[in-house]
Amino acid sequence: MSKSSEARSRIINTASDLFYRNGYNSTGVNEVIREAGVAKATLYAHFRSKDELCLAYLQHRHAEFINAIEEHCRNQPAGIDQLLGLFVFLEGFFNTKSFCGCWAQRTIAELPLEGGILRDEILAEKAQLIQLVNNLLVENFPSVSEDILVSSGRKIYLLYEGAVGESYLQNDEWPIRDAHDMCQHLLHNL
Repeated sequence: MSKSSEARSRIINTASDLFYRNGYNSTGVNEVIREAGVAKATLYAHFRSKDELCLAYLQHRHAEFINAIEEHCRNQPAGIDQLLGLFVFLEGFFNTKSFCGCWAQRTIAELPLEGGILRDEILAEKAQLIQLVNNLLVENFPSVSEDILVSSGRKIYLLYEGAVGESYLQNDEWPIRDAHDMCQHLLHNL
């Protein structure tokens, strides 16, 4: 890895930790520079603005997340367990020391309604999560009609997103466990 690539990676990792833990608006570029141990010129050589750095942060977090959650779900036994794996994964995420809820939800809450490129990125990432849920449903419930699967996929997505936010707010696992149970009930009725 070149020095330039190492510096870019260090900046993204540092910004990712700071934005996630402290929030986008509460984290200044100078704090990222200081924590990453890079010169201001180095940061701006890689990212022209704080929004561009935030975009890299969102993409970095999402890439790690979507790969990990998909691998986790696909390693569960076929059928209902692959979809319930979403909530098992979330419970493991909740139990890490660094859990601060959903980075995308936290970021979007700090943006104006017309959040531009960052809002578009978050929407695309959430669409990818919905698509993962839909793929798991299609693969595991091939005899169920597409309309029912699409509707069920949206419901499971909402259960997941609600569980993420509420587990952070409540600082407790009960929202995850209850969402898991509601998802199980929904799937048993397909």
